[in-house]
Amino acid sequence: MSKPVALVTGARQGLGRGIALALAKGGFDIAALDIVLDEKSDAVTQEIKALGARAYFGQMDLSDLDSHAAAIEAAEAALGPIDALVNNAGIAARPLTDILALEPEAFDRNLGVNLRGTFFFTQAAAKRMIARDSSHYRSITFITSIAASHVSTDRSPYCVSKAGLSMTAQLYADRLGQHGIAVHEIRPGFIRTEMTGSAPTGKIDAYIDSGAVTQRRWGQTTDIGAVAASLASGALPYVTGQPIYVDGGYHIPTA
Repeated sequence: MSKPVALVTGARQGLGRGIALALAKGGFDIAALDIVLDEKSDAVTQEIKALGARAYFGQMDLSDLDSHAAAIEAAEAALGPIDALVNNAGIAARPLTDILALEPEAFDRNLGVNLRGTFFFTQAAAKRMIARDSSHYRSITFITSIAASHVSTDRSPYCVSKAGLSMTAQLYADRLGQHGIAVHEIRPGFIRTEMTGSAPTGKIDAYIDSGAVTQRRWGQTTDIGAVAASLASGALPYVTGQPIYVDGGYHIPTA
């Protein structure tokens, strides 16, 4: 039997890279997409192949809806039909801006990538998945954030985009269940990536040191990759449409 194919957006670095490598280790061939193709994307391609998986790396701007269909077609032409989609690509709120000073352009840019782009990319991928049968477990996973439920007033567009993306996961879960496609949401906590490193991290370090993060450490990209690969493999076959926190216990309400 041929390997299942997973498509990972934003796979050039950070969470996307960690997810792509975990899926390759888990027996998937990997189609990766990112807005930039360079030595980092080349390195990820070689890492995937070194794990015994086939690899394709294509370029796509998630905010450009007209590019979605061609990006998916190119990935499937290289590796075959997609069985698992991991919606990882997104941008941070930079520079950090108080909600009372936020300009509409910054708000629109963040939601244009994180929410609008992901919503319609999922629509395009889901239609192709529905149109064909597969012998593999099929799934779509959204990488959201603890920002979907935790307020940060200097990251307001990011919080809004991730909260909207959480609802998007539930909407697609309800619509696609009848087609045998599970939809998952992973909510990462404080994970060390290039994105988190682009802003001051002292506040997060203080949270961890104080015990607000129960496991008292930063998360790693491998922590997210392990969960994404498990979900895509069908290890939780009767789970769909719910957030799965990967945050070291940060979400736990404490008195």
